[in-house]
Amino acid sequence: MNKIEHIGIAVNDIETAAITYQKLLNSQVYKTEEVASEGVITAFLQCGPNKIELLKASSENSPIAKFIAKKGEGIHHIAFEVDDIYAEMERLKKEGFVLLNDVPKPGADNKLVCFVHPKSTNGVLIELCQEIV
Repeated sequence: MNKIEHIGIAVNDIETAAITYQKLLNSQVYKTEEVASEGVITAFLQCGPNKIELLKASSENSPIAKFIAKKGEGIHHIAFEVDDIYAEMERLKKEGFVLLNDVPKPGADNKLVCFVHPKSTNGVLIELCQEIV
């Protein structure tokens, strides 16, 4: 793993959250998009070399809606940049981690993504992401 790629924050109202984080980080949202396969609308902000991803459910049964219903708004996941997502997935499986995906899938911000089950990472949802070239 190379670095923390972004921190995902689950929110009820992405427009209001965007205003809050734009003020907090003194940075503008540089990209919004819907990831239909995940049932989420995202907004990205840059903070120095780091990124924040705001996540709003686009349907009542999306993972973000379920997360907010159970835990409320807040940090949803930490994403790590990897050079080779397939190799990293294989390495983690060999180390005993439980992956939520058998193969990487297209995610937000032009990335291939895979999630590591929080039960195998002390309660933290981990996302692996690799730039789609």
